[in-house]
Order: sequence, then structure tokens, then C-alpha cells
Amino acid sequence: MIKAVLFDFDGTLANTLPICYYAFQNVFMKYDNRELSTNEISAMFGPSETGIIRENLTNADKEMAIEYFYEKYAEQHEYLVESYFEILALMKSLKEEDIKIGIFTGKAKRSLDISLNALDMNGLFDVIVTGDDVINPKPDPEGLLKALSFLKVKNSEVVFVGDSDADVMAGVRANVFTIGVQWLPEYQTSHFNEQPNLIVKSINEFKSYLKVGV
Repeated sequence: MIKAVLFDFDGTLANTLPICYYAFQNVFMKYDNRELSTNEISAMFGPSETGIIRENLTNADKEMAIEYFYEKYAEQHEYLVESYFEILALMKSLKEEDIKIGIFTGKAKRSLDISLNALDMNGLFDVIVTGDDVINPKPDPEGLLKALSFLKVKNSEVVFVGDSDADVMAGVRANVFTIGVQWLPEYQTSHFNEQPNLIVKSINEFKSYLKVGV
């Protein structure tokens, strides 16, 4: 019996990849004079945005660069990130079935809070684990296991949903049923290197699998 569904955030619950790319491109151009492609930025994903900047920026002003990232992320969020009614409806359907919902994301809490506020998703989740809450980022399952422990559910009672190879690897390593999704306009992985238990391309397909809201 499924008692909890845990979700990645960027590219899974929200089409935030465009704003992430935009903010990182501005940071690396301003501080390193480097023009990065979306693929180059995506290859850095894993740590939180603060970790990405500290590990990849050559400029010594890393803390100023981090502040600049959040400035760009916040100022363009409403223009680059669209709210999806289907996602909110899915969360409501799961809660109506008494299924706990949570987020396990590599994002730092600060940027996640910006997005949750902008998308009216505050207060929806029973547990949130961000990149700030772990020592080892995805594909390590540390954050996922923390979420399971907090919710007091077994591995066999959980589904983990994500759009990247790192998500799938974390789910497999945590020994939970792992679903790769490609249901938003932009997602990180077209062909998973490690196969999830299931791949779904629409929210209705996901609902049908869980038998909720259908």
C-alpha cells in the first residue's frame, strides 16, 4: 500500500529549469565572463545552487555571486515560471487519499521558498528535504532516506518521482519504487541511464497508476 509520494522539484513539480538556467547564466557571465549553455549548467546539477557556484565559479567573490543568483532568480520568476493547475490538482488528489506528499530536491531552501511562494504551493507538503539538509547530494539517497524517516514510512510504502538520472539513481539506491517523469515542457533527462521502475509522460498516466483522482 502506498502511504507517501515524494517528488523532486525542478522539472518535476514545477517548470523551473528556465529560471535556473537564466540565473546561473547571469552569474557566470557577470563574475567569470563565461557564457554557459543550458547543457553545461545542467551537467553541474546535483549540489544546491550555492554548492554549484562555490564549486564551479573561478571568481573569488562567491558569496556575492550567490546573492546575485537569488536576485536574478526572484526578479524573473513570475515571467519564466508558469503555474500548472494539473500539478496542484494532483497534490490535492493525493492528500484526499490520505497519501503523504513531500519534496526531495537539490535546491537550496532559499530558492525553493521563492518558488513555493510564487506558485501557491506553501503548506502543501508533509516533508521537505532540500540541498541544505544533506551532506551528500543526489544521486546519494541520503535526503530521500531522511524524508522516509521523518514520515515514518517503509521503503515499500513510498514512491519517488523525478525527472533526472540523479533522481532515479537516488530512488533505486534507497530501494523505493522510482518513477521517471517527462510531463512538463522542460525536464532534465530524455533517456535515463539507469532505468526507473516506471516512466510516465503525463499526470493522468501517473494518476491512473496510483488510482487517485480518476
